[in-house]
Amino acid sequence: MTLPEFRLLQPRTVPAALEALAEHAGAIQILAGGTDLVPSMRQGLFAPAYLLDIRGIRELNHIRQTDSGVVIGTLAPLSAIEANPLLCAEYPVLTAAAATVASPVLRNMGTLGGNVCLDTRCLWYNQSLAWRKSCGFCIKKDGDLCHVAPGGPECWAVFSGDTPPALLCLDAELEIAGPRGVRRIPLAEFYAGTGDAHLNLAKDELLTRVFLPAGSGGWRGAYRKLRVRGSIDYPLAGVAVALKQRNGAIEDLRVAITALNPAPLLVQDARGFAGKPLDEKTAELAGDLAARTARPLTTSALTPEYRKEMVRVLTKRAILSLR
Repeated sequence: MTLPEFRLLQPRTVPAALEALAEHAGAIQILAGGTDLVPSMRQGLFAPAYLLDIRGIRELNHIRQTDSGVVIGTLAPLSAIEANPLLCAEYPVLTAAAATVASPVLRNMGTLGGNVCLDTRCLWYNQSLAWRKSCGFCIKKDGDLCHVAPGGPECWAVFSGDTPPALLCLDAELEIAGPRGVRRIPLAEFYAGTGDAHLNLAKDELLTRVFLPAGSGGWRGAYRKLRVRGSIDYPLAGVAVALKQRNGAIEDLRVAITALNPAPLLVQDARGFAGKPLDEKTAELAGDLAARTARPLTTSALTPEYRKEMVRVLTKRAILSLR
């Protein structure tokens, strides 16, 4: 499968990138690491007239500690996230999640911003053009039917990034630059909750930085994921856990899931475990709560029932690993 023809643009600054996005809105795709975009282009899912290669914008490749926490440029490679001593010590749930993405070679290429903006995936969408054409296409690309839930008008492709659930546990915020200025929003507000138009990001905007608050530093963390192979594969279910502990009891608990809904989700009632012992019973109850948040459908080769049950298992394992 060959790449479609396109014109490559290589800005060296954020203003230059924004100018290109504004000039070619609707006909341009942003390239960071390209580990997801390039294969999708080969499958005919995207055929942009222009490809905006932002890898030369050095100001977006950094990991810096500030008085209010840590700021990470969206071009920071996932391998740098995984190995950074500060992040390993203060935000271990993020480094644990980053370490599970794909393979070492792909983590050297892939970026934090790319993982946050990852396109949603589906068994009916991530296929060759000939395969999709034989099925009549789908709502997400070229068609008007969702094969996963044919009775409704919505797309149920799932978000499968590994780092966003960890970032949700850390109360991360995003900086977005555009022609109307710079805005900063909680990570949860970045996702629209639908499988097709899944990001609240305008075509002339660029995700530039991720902020980790100092108040989330020092929390213990773990990430567990279900996938067919032990590397390379996207998660078919993923669970991030971050907690504060005091005298053998939970002081605060955050749980977030991915690859089960059109957006990564924070398990809202997990904070209710404050004061409970960090034991098997608490871990099982947290697993039940996480499973109720998950809404898996037939978007992958594994059954929804199995993926939902594995949310319980992964949540329990992640929590007990932090004892």
